[in-house]
Formats: sequence, structure tokens, C-alpha cells
Amino acid sequence: MGKVNICLKWSSICVIGVIAVINILLLGLALLLHGFLIYDEQAEDAIMGVHFLYGFTSVTLIFALFGGFGALKQKKWALIVFIIGMTSSCLVIVVNEIMTQAMKTKLENHIRNHYLNILPVTNATKSDLAVLDYAQRNLQCCGLEQGYMDWKNNISVSCLCNNESTNLCVVAPKGSYQFEVEGSVEDQSVMIYAKPCLSIIMAESMFHLNVLSGIKVGFILLWMLSIGLCIAILCQMNKKLETPAVVYSKEAKAGNYSCLIEPPDSCTA
Repeated sequence: MGKVNICLKWSSICVIGVIAVINILLLGLALLLHGFLIYDEQAEDAIMGVHFLYGFTSVTLIFALFGGFGALKQKKWALIVFIIGMTSSCLVIVVNEIMTQAMKTKLENHIRNHYLNILPVTNATKSDLAVLDYAQRNLQCCGLEQGYMDWKNNISVSCLCNNESTNLCVVAPKGSYQFEVEGSVEDQSVMIYAKPCLSIIMAESMFHLNVLSGIKVGFILLWMLSIGLCIAILCQMNKKLETPAVVYSKEAKAGNYSCLIEPPDSCTA
């Protein structure tokens, strides 16, 4: 069995260790998400995704343990198991990313239709209104599709601009709101957000989807790096060391070792 380069060995162990830590963090995230979604009856699809995350991270973590053991102890069978398992895991991420990109338009339409179902806001449920109020406060927008006009004559308080607002604000028409602004005087203009929320929500959703895609591409590259390092270790382990053959010859003369113990002048002949 050939000798494995020490730098290659520890580089492989470090990369596998990073993969193990990532999967432990993802497993903790799955537990956290499961705790939030377990009582939500409308989150069946999300819970299925959490179950997939459980299985994927657990299996990948097991393969990482095999890889770390194989690289540390130089066990071929463990390295082979790791390479096969991580290749399969990498293919799963690649297929998932391809499906995500292929369904991006469908996901965009699904998100759009989900929020449009809230309209008209005058007939929306309390939970839908809470979601819309949260979006209006945090995204600095008002209404969904037609701005404040979606609220008819009952604009929500969450549409009000504040001193920290960065998005465009407009003057709310008289009689379009039923609330009283604290500290305002009669005939003072009430400023509300001008942009509708739907376009901002769509942009935010696509941004987060692109970030998720970037993370998955990073995982793919990291997985491939670990596979390449382990293949390199296997190649070095399979490399045979060439040991020069020792040949005995009857004609070989004995060395003159007496010079080592006699004075230097006696050896100059």
C-alpha cells in the first residue's frame, strides 16, 4: 500500500468535517422548522419538505463519518462507501436544483395567486389581514395589486409612513381611512406608502429563491471537492512503492575499513 500525502489526508478530513458540521446545523434547522409547523394544518407540503431534510442530512452525516474514518485510518472500504454515498447525495442536490429552476415560473405564479386570493381585503380573514399587515409594515407598501385603493375607504394603519420610511409615500385621499393619526391636527395630510405589496413580495421571494440556489451550488462544489480528495487518497494508497532489488555478487570486494581506526598517513597509498 502506498503512502498518503499528509497534506492531502488532513485536507480531506477538514473538508469532510465541514460537511458534517453543515449537516448537523441543517438537522437542527429541520427540528426547529418541524416545531413551528407541527400545529399548522395548512403546512402539509412544508412538513414533507422537513421530513426530506431529516432523511437527507442524516444519511449524509453517516457518509461523512465513514469518510472521516477512512481518511484518518486509511481504510479503502470506508473511502469507497463515502465516495459512492456522497456522489448519490450530490446528484440529489443537482436534481433538486434543476427542478427548482424548471419550476421557478410555476412557483412565482403560485405565490402570486396565493396573495391575490386575499382580495378583496374587505372580505379577507383575520389571518390573511395579519399577513398583509405584517408585509405592509416590513416592506413599506400598501395594498396588494392597486396600492391603497385595494383597501377602498378603510386603509389599514400599517400603510402609514413613518420617519424611517425609505419607500415613496403619497397623501392619502380624504375619507379613505377611518383611523386617527396620533399627534396630527385637523386638515393635516396623512402620508401612506405608494407601492403595492405584491410586486415587492414577488421580488423578495425570488431573491430568497436565488439565494437558496446559490447555497445549493456551494454544497455541490463542496461535496465534489470531498469526493475528489478521497479519490486522490485511494489512488495514493493503491500506488505500489518501487523497492530496489538487492543483488549479491561473489566478485564484490570487501571494503578497506582499517583506515577508519588507523592514522590518516597509513591510508595514503
